[in-house]
Amino acid sequence: MSRVEAAPAPGIDILGHYINGNVVAATGRSTAVFNPATGRVSKQVALADADILEQAVFAAQTAFPSWRHTPPQKRAQILFRFKQLLEEYADEICQCITAEHGKVLDDARGELGRGIEVVEYACGISELLKGEHSKNAGPDIDSWSEFQPLGIVAGITPFNFPAMVPMWMFPLAIACGNTFILKPSERDPSASMLIAELFSKAGLPDGVFNIVNGDRITVELILNDERIEAVSFVGSTLIAESIYKQATASGKRVQALGGAKNHAVIMPDADLDNAVNALMGAAFGSCGERCMAISVAVCVSFETAEQVVKRLKNRVEKLKIGPGTDTSNDMGPLITSEALQRIRSYIEKGLEQGAELSVDGRELVVPGHEDGFFIGGCLFDEVTEDMSIYQDEIFGPVLCVVRVENLDEAMVLINQHEYGNGTCIFTRDGETARYFSDNIKVGMVGVNVALPVPIASQSFGGWKRSLFGDLYVYGPDAVRFYTRRKTMTQRWPASDKTEKAKFSFPSSPQS
Repeated sequence: MSRVEAAPAPGIDILGHYINGNVVAATGRSTAVFNPATGRVSKQVALADADILEQAVFAAQTAFPSWRHTPPQKRAQILFRFKQLLEEYADEICQCITAEHGKVLDDARGELGRGIEVVEYACGISELLKGEHSKNAGPDIDSWSEFQPLGIVAGITPFNFPAMVPMWMFPLAIACGNTFILKPSERDPSASMLIAELFSKAGLPDGVFNIVNGDRITVELILNDERIEAVSFVGSTLIAESIYKQATASGKRVQALGGAKNHAVIMPDADLDNAVNALMGAAFGSCGERCMAISVAVCVSFETAEQVVKRLKNRVEKLKIGPGTDTSNDMGPLITSEALQRIRSYIEKGLEQGAELSVDGRELVVPGHEDGFFIGGCLFDEVTEDMSIYQDEIFGPVLCVVRVENLDEAMVLINQHEYGNGTCIFTRDGETARYFSDNIKVGMVGVNVALPVPIASQSFGGWKRSLFGDLYVYGPDAVRFYTRRKTMTQRWPASDKTEKAKFSFPSSPQS
């Protein structure tokens, strides 16, 4: 039974949409939302059709003129109240995340915390929107620039961070004076709906932030709507590329973040205990369902590989796995049964292609949760670059160990891979770290940091086929993405003087 066809239990809730400051009841098509820990349907969520999107676009279009002219400082005051409410309702938001995604509550709290950091950054919008001014750019001529909002913008976000990734987008877009339509993942939509209600409670005018729940059909409607000026997307590379091509062809501004295959290089001089600890969290946190997850450990030298694999094997076998509501667990379930089957198939491919499965998590059974979408941590050794488990983004708790002889060989592997999202190196040598950071063809680099996710005042994005578009999400790039620069040049000639015609540029010094 597919997700759309899955029949809800009698009396099960159907989640609607959030438009113009109100919850809009579900109509038409819907799909099942599962609790991954039990494997059971917990609710249904509506799938927006053209009429629902029209309601959202009309609300955003109606709200835009007034919101655009709202002083940035007043927008910031609403964001400050929003931040406070996010902190007050953190437990409720995190419970929504864990119930529908499956990640452990501590991981959900970390996710929400990173999203709140972006809200904090957006609170400084008065400073971020300051333009540039040039007095006397020419004879009695002044020139300045300012940054104006685009209009209606949209965000299409994935299941793996149902609170954080939307907050990578809408706080800054709204702070810049735009109105926003969010299409969250239909697999775990409840956190976004609660967050939208909190934003209204903070004083956000109706229509500035809207949510349309939906699927591929809803996405097509968003991409084809000419009134939507820009689209932000996070998801798989194939879909990111498709969205980028379709949306730019219709004149939209687009940032589309795709997949990843993130490598960690472990040098012979590394602190191996700390490196392995970092790898465990980076590879198996959130069940490996992160675009910044480390999925390949590149061990430089035979001895380094032997020591790393020995330590990893011991740690992976001891992972405590169960429902995310149990805070003693290290890892929860996967998001869907389809994800579970996909990861199992990758493990089979790895074995068929000659990799050594040092830790096999396929037989894991969680007592009392036999129907949940659980799999244990998996560790492959002797992985080579021609294998599917090396080339593809598995998006699960599978860590591959690749053995190389030197740093240059490790860097060739990373630089030749189609993805360039994140990477890191573990070493005690500053010269090695500097050389690696300077020459690696990857957008985000860590030195003795396994998950080099930039802070809110920086920007997040990869290289190569991990990003389609010119600007990263959040941070300074987001302000530029969600605004247009307008440059003004003005001159006030003396009223008692008639000037001759001039045929050079007015700002030329000789004018």
